[in-house]
Amino acid sequence: MESTTTKFKKDYYGGALMVLIGVGAVTAAMSYHIGTLAHMGPGYFPAALGVLLAIVGAMIAFSARSGQPEAPPPGHHSAIPDMRGSVCILLGILAFLLFGKYGGLLPATFAIVFISALGDRSNSIVQAALLAVCMSAIAVVVFWWALQLQLPLFRFG
Repeated sequence: MESTTTKFKKDYYGGALMVLIGVGAVTAAMSYHIGTLAHMGPGYFPAALGVLLAIVGAMIAFSARSGQPEAPPPGHHSAIPDMRGSVCILLGILAFLLFGKYGGLLPATFAIVFISALGDRSNSIVQAALLAVCMSAIAVVVFWWALQLQLPLFRFG
């Protein structure tokens, strides 16, 4: 189990690194035209992401000061790393690439959310499927209908 000091250092330094990267992104974006919300310039999106990254990093660093280390789940062996989450996320990305090319937006979105959700041990197959269906519906509305992404909903072959 990690000591409180080790956990504090990791979260604090990780948050500080995120703040530095966010500030760097904002600084680099300032060399481009920012524009307004109605007429965004090429620097608007990087600047907005940099600000969000810096805010999240500051919140992580701030929460590290008051956080307590989490107790490992029962039966957890700290010497063996749990690779389930990492493997599921990587497999989800690969499935998205495969289904995006040969199946379309809807199967690709379902696949990435479903497979990635299985990386969390607390999710059941039914919960992962329900989450994947909801996120697929949101993806259709946002990316296919509102933004008119040039990826068909379904593609056969």
